[in-house]
Amino acid sequence: MSVAESEPKYYRVRTEIETILDGLEEGDAVPSERELAARFTVARETVRQALRDLLVEGRIERRGRGTVVSSPKLVQPLSLRSYTEGAVSAGRVPGRRVVTFERILADDGLSAELGIDVGDSVVHLERVLLADGEKIGLESTYMPDSRFGEMLDTFDGTTSLYAAIRSIGVVFGSATERIETVLASPREATLMESTTSMPMLLLHRTSVDPDGIPIERVRSLYRGDRIAFLTTLRE
Repeated sequence: MSVAESEPKYYRVRTEIETILDGLEEGDAVPSERELAARFTVARETVRQALRDLLVEGRIERRGRGTVVSSPKLVQPLSLRSYTEGAVSAGRVPGRRVVTFERILADDGLSAELGIDVGDSVVHLERVLLADGEKIGLESTYMPDSRFGEMLDTFDGTTSLYAAIRSIGVVFGSATERIETVLASPREATLMESTTSMPMLLLHRTSVDPDGIPIERVRSLYRGDRIAFLTTLRE
């Protein structure tokens, strides 16, 4: 049996659809499942599985009742730069919508990560992240109230948080970041206009200043079909 013969039928259909996509422009309509099934003489479920793969990969996207060729993924650098700086450097227009901006009490986890006592006040900022108006992520930032509490009255949550932090004299020294894949909760999927079956990239970050004093603990959830991350490794 040849390699081609051993490939799943939906994968061969996916390859053919990719060839079609290569001849289309961003925003162009993708042929319907019925059209594709007739063209390749396969069941619509086979086409549906191939399209599902391309949707997760970010090659296509749902728009209304149809499917169109998607814009390229936003490539975000893994660095101590802000989301704003990363999006602008990629030629995209960053944006944010505030979901929550409040004070909460630190639990055991926040206490350890922020270097404060359990029950201490913490500033919590939750925002939907946008690129060119498209919802691509959901970010929750936690900061010690004793150091950043005034930002509840002075910070515009639709602007760059890192720029605001630096403007009050706080300098970022280093950060520890962990990345994993997860599925969004129903609430998270709704906020990002996605689905609970779409793979997400989850980033956990703890940032400190040059003296090692914690600045923030961040939980960022990104749509796997709309963003990729880039870093440079050196020995």
